[in-house]
Amino acid sequence: MIFLISRAKALALLAGFILLADALYWAMQSYKPQQAIRIGVLHSLTGTMAVSERPLVDAVQLAVTEINLAGGVLGRPLEMVVADGQSNEKIFAREAERLITQEKVSVLFGCWTSTSRKAVKPIMEKYRHLLFYPVQYEGLEQSPNIIYTGSAPNQQIIPGTHWALENLGKRVYLLGSDYVFPRTANHIIRDIVRVAGGQVLAERYLPLGSSDMAASVKEIVRLKPDVILNTINGDSNFNFFQALQATEAKNTPILSFSVSEAELTSHPELSLNAHYAVWSYFQSIASANNRRFVADYQRLFGAQRVTGDPIEAAYVGVNLWAQAAKDAGSVEPERVNNAVLLQSFDAPSGIISVDKATRHVWKRVRIGKTEPDGQFKELQASPYPLRPEPFPSYRSNAEWQQVVDQISGELK
Repeated sequence: MIFLISRAKALALLAGFILLADALYWAMQSYKPQQAIRIGVLHSLTGTMAVSERPLVDAVQLAVTEINLAGGVLGRPLEMVVADGQSNEKIFAREAERLITQEKVSVLFGCWTSTSRKAVKPIMEKYRHLLFYPVQYEGLEQSPNIIYTGSAPNQQIIPGTHWALENLGKRVYLLGSDYVFPRTANHIIRDIVRVAGGQVLAERYLPLGSSDMAASVKEIVRLKPDVILNTINGDSNFNFFQALQATEAKNTPILSFSVSEAELTSHPELSLNAHYAVWSYFQSIASANNRRFVADYQRLFGAQRVTGDPIEAAYVGVNLWAQAAKDAGSVEPERVNNAVLLQSFDAPSGIISVDKATRHVWKRVRIGKTEPDGQFKELQASPYPLRPEPFPSYRSNAEWQQVVDQISGELK
């Protein structure tokens, strides 16, 4: 049977189909995924610092995964743009600028060494951008464009040195990598040793990435210190530990300021008899929140993987930023920068809050001893988080600036 319709009806039907198609098209547009928010991750994936920094990229990935599963930020997913600083401060500066100007990231998470951070700092300030720096450091710095989620000196270097002098002995050997953090940390340490009536037997520095430990180890054997305060960074730590183990000084206590679980378990052949560390976080913290964090990290990256203080600090930084962006209703760096000063986060190590006055965070202090499995047994912990003092209060800021200028001159 053939149905005939008038030309008017045909045109009406055609118009209806066009309107329906148009409506369906625009409805489909509304269901398109929202444009991702690009965040920059800038760490050393190669070079001497890679052993420490690569796990921090994973920490950011864990936080991003959790945030995206919960709906993203302002209804938009996060997308990581990862750059390799190659353990070279000039490359860090170049990549930071590229991430901001070419990749158009909304925030940066990165750096480990103070040398790399100081190279990136003027870039952040030039573009009025925002960096979250996740590593304990020497202090004596405050930038309007950086949030420091690692420990300040009064949350690591100072209490750790006091503990070592009281519990391990007052004849101290200082050994570190030759850059800003170790030299400044040791300046602070010398102040504490002097006031405590101790003695610094020697103060030695090695180039980043150095494997030649012969002279330092020979001197340690000869001087027989009560404790070695270790500010070596990167893979040189393993060369030092191995060289010391082969001597009669192998049982000399070592207190390290830049060696976490991630570094220790990457060399399981090491057998450290008297190795201690000062951090705000250990994987061994027995809380439900930390057990969940460790389980999620291992589920994503492998059951053999371990967490550590810088890993937790990197994870915390992403969450503080995400909270601030939601409160600001924007991912524009300057708006987030204002909102982040009001943030707290229930972290695996406990509540961490941004200190508005210093742009650092309130953190606990924990001292631990290395166990055979590369974990730390907690020996002592502060009962509450400490307010950060990037400029320790026993000197004025002007006096500390003189110290900064002095060390800068030594490094030239």
